[in-house]
Amino acid sequence: MIQAVHHIAVIAGDYQRSKKFYTELLGLEPIREVYRKERNSWKLDLALNGQYIIELFSFPDSPARPSRPEAMGLRHLAFAVTNLEQAISSLQRKGVEVEPIRIDEYTGKRFSFFQDPDGLPLELYEQ
Repeated sequence: MIQAVHHIAVIAGDYQRSKKFYTELLGLEPIREVYRKERNSWKLDLALNGQYIIELFSFPDSPARPSRPEAMGLRHLAFAVTNLEQAISSLQRKGVEVEPIRIDEYTGKRFSFFQDPDGLPLELYEQ
């Protein structure tokens, strides 16, 4: 039945700011960008290492949503990394605030959180 996660949809408060964040700061690759006139909405499909992963949307007057990792609903989006310190340093050099490294008490793996421009919690999880 279910084979894999196909994509994650994110609605941006400021489309251009979020587009820059996901492409220039995180390095996701644009696949297709379309403007949907009937909805006054942009849609940008993004890939990671050639794999389609995120749909970035803009919608006029989208309501804010609580988004701390413990808020109800989508908890966070996690990205796998091989070197956590290197990934954190890269983000910090680009002006992104990253939380202190934590250790998963069950797996022993290290991880850290940061946020996209709208406060969506994003995680770096060391493989």
